[in-house]
Amino acid sequence: MTETLFLSSDAIEDLASPAEYVEAVREGYRQRGHGAPADPRSAYFRTDPDGMFTDYAALLPETGAMGGYMYSAGFDAGDAWFVTPLFDAQSGEPLAILDGASMNPFKTGAAGAVAVDSLAREDATTLAVIGTGPQARGQVHTAVTVRDFEEVRVYSPTAENRTAFADEFAAQLEASVRAVSSSEAAVAGADVVITATTSTEPVFDGEHLEPGAHVTAMGQYHPDKRELDATTIERSTYVPDLRERVSQDAGSFIAALETGRISDDHVHAELGDVVAGTEPGRIDADEITVFDSGGTGIETVAAASLLYERALENDRGTPIPFAPASEALTGRRRDR
Repeated sequence: MTETLFLSSDAIEDLASPAEYVEAVREGYRQRGHGAPADPRSAYFRTDPDGMFTDYAALLPETGAMGGYMYSAGFDAGDAWFVTPLFDAQSGEPLAILDGASMNPFKTGAAGAVAVDSLAREDATTLAVIGTGPQARGQVHTAVTVRDFEEVRVYSPTAENRTAFADEFAAQLEASVRAVSSSEAAVAGADVVITATTSTEPVFDGEHLEPGAHVTAMGQYHPDKRELDATTIERSTYVPDLRERVSQDAGSFIAALETGRISDDHVHAELGDVVAGTEPGRIDADEITVFDSGGTGIETVAAASLLYERALENDRGTPIPFAPASEALTGRRRDR
């Protein structure tokens, strides 16, 4: 029997800081840039009851871990569950099973922060955030670890939400944080723009982006849904998390392609290529850059491995037995 650790969301909630998530995920994307395998998500949909089941995976050889994410959302319960299996990339043994809910905004935010650090101008000081949910929180917590923002503008169509979000971060950040009444007011003059919404249509007009702006879009991963308009994509140096995902579920890119505003070769590089230095990131101060994040196993495995190591150091988690196939894969019946 192999001893595998079960880690609840409560057990891992305080094990890593936003900056530590960012460093772990940066290393994961560096390995991807040097050939670490990762595939886009697979999504399975059901109607009556409406729901989605999705999964993705990655292997990070230098981290020494592999695994992924499986989650269900919707269905009759109207909720979501995030299950993260983590394996040893050397022995193949299962190391841990994590309830990935509490880590989700931080590991996804860390991917966005790695993109900000790789693509945004070094002197970026103004951050615009469109969206006020858990994922937006994760993006802000991590983005502020890679740039010294002086001003943060927050927009949500719901006034109460944007005000509460601004008040929450005003109490935590040294930057000036304020709610604004439109996406245009958020985006105009911003050095970095983050979209973290459930919107199916573009959340701002790409004409309002200033030269030199960076955009991280992470709220949609569906071919018919998009947060960014064709103007934004056309104006940008476009960097996805995984190149293979672009034709599968990067709705903003697909829509711009279908209207003839761009061609297939508009993809500049994967984020891992930029992090690894095999492809350049920003080369011009006036260049507009876009990171299109749909979620991958890269940040999931990197974050889960970090949390697993911290859990061992802090004596967290519940050991559970896992039988190897050499013992349990017999084909014999065991009668009661």
